[in-house]
Amino acid sequence: MGKAILGAFIAAILMKLFLFDFMIAEGHSMVPAINPGKMLLVCKLSYGLRIPGSGAYLLHWGHPKKGDIVVFYTPLGEIAVKRCGEVSGEDFYALGDNSLQSYDSRSYGPVLSDNIIGKVLGVK
Repeated sequence: MGKAILGAFIAAILMKLFLFDFMIAEGHSMVPAINPGKMLLVCKLSYGLRIPGSGAYLLHWGHPKKGDIVVFYTPLGEIAVKRCGEVSGEDFYALGDNSLQSYDSRSYGPVLSDNIIGKVLGVK
């Protein structure tokens, strides 16, 4: 019984580190698509396999497409949720749906694709 619990615990940690994560939306930058307090399902494998805690990709197999909602690190190191605007090589423009209340690429410029944590698959 103890080995089964330990195995399940290890599997859950590995899934959270490499595959999926749940996050709670804060702020109003993505209203009306995502309201504050909503739970987000984030797929960490959408664009590649990241090394947890390092901010680097071990394998990189894709880039966000225009319209994707992504979770990423801003230039200030904060976690943000924004819609992908234009994609330019390794960079993309992160744009909040609520432009009047969004601190996004209109303020800090393009974001490197390496800063992406994952793609939002669902909002609940």
